Amino acid sequence: MSRHLADHRSRTTGGRVKHFLRLARKPRETWQRPRGKSGASRLIQFLRIERGRTA
Repeated sequence: MSRHLADHRSRTTGGRVKHFLRLARKPRETWQRPRGKSGASRLIQFLRIERGRTA
């Protein structure tokens, strides 16, 4: 008994792998941006609130 027509997949051109490798080769700055000074002030405000102090 042969397989159904829908069960025969055509060969892929490797498009997913090509796109993955293209993204993997990009610089780290694409994915990890520096937070700047707002990150430090955000931490200070979080700790202030965690300690129970209000503005």
